[in-house]
Amino acid sequence: MQWYERAKHMRETKRIGLLDEIRGFAIICMVVYHFMFSLNNFYEVDVPIFFEDWFDIIRNIFAGIFIFISGCVCRFSRNNLKRGIQCFFLGMLITYIVAFAQPSYMIHFGILHMLGISMIIYALTERFFDFVPPIAGLILFGVLFFALYNVPYGNPDGYIGFNGLITYNPPEIMYNTGVLFPFGFSHPQTKYADYFPLIPWFCIFAAGSFFGVYARDNALPRWFYKTRVRFFAATGRYTIWIYLLHQPIIIAVLNLIFKDR
Repeated sequence: MQWYERAKHMRETKRIGLLDEIRGFAIICMVVYHFMFSLNNFYEVDVPIFFEDWFDIIRNIFAGIFIFISGCVCRFSRNNLKRGIQCFFLGMLITYIVAFAQPSYMIHFGILHMLGISMIIYALTERFFDFVPPIAGLILFGVLFFALYNVPYGNPDGYIGFNGLITYNPPEIMYNTGVLFPFGFSHPQTKYADYFPLIPWFCIFAAGSFFGVYARDNALPRWFYKTRVRFFAATGRYTIWIYLLHQPIIIAVLNLIFKDR
């Protein structure tokens, strides 16, 4: 029960260099992705790479890294419930702004919505997260992520399990009901933008929270805590503001460039 006692009493406040750097790099990659998305969808500029299957995989990898680190950070926060409510509120704010500015690009449940709800779930179930051994939690939620990864693809393509081994297709009614989209059961006739449902992405957040135990308890190699690329580290400390502001700035810049179109 040593990990449980540490989790109850230890709350480090110092920055972890590598986490900030990776998060900063990931948010920059996201800005580049949204720039290309805006070019293609709003200004009809052909970006061939945008439709490559491997590019979607790269996007999900960087999004997963960002979510994983957000889970790590929960181990350092004194009030995850407050952070979660604030994050979800910002996600809803973006939903309404985008609905007004670009009605065809609705964000029903984006990454901020998912992170906000994940922080709230973590805050309400923190005793469970503190009780489970970190290595067991990492393995459990890592396996769950891959088992649930295909759920949001809809009926009949969405399934639980591992292709070629064992799979289960959720009932079609779960997708058609129209209210379960936060959990990954997206309605087939609704177009979702920036869609990060709790299934499977909460699993990455939860896995990150267990890895955060090692980071918080100084159990990782010393180089993990040092800052090497200050630009990425500084960017990683302000990801929420970059996320909120980058899309309006991109649209404003592109409007100037394509004002005669």
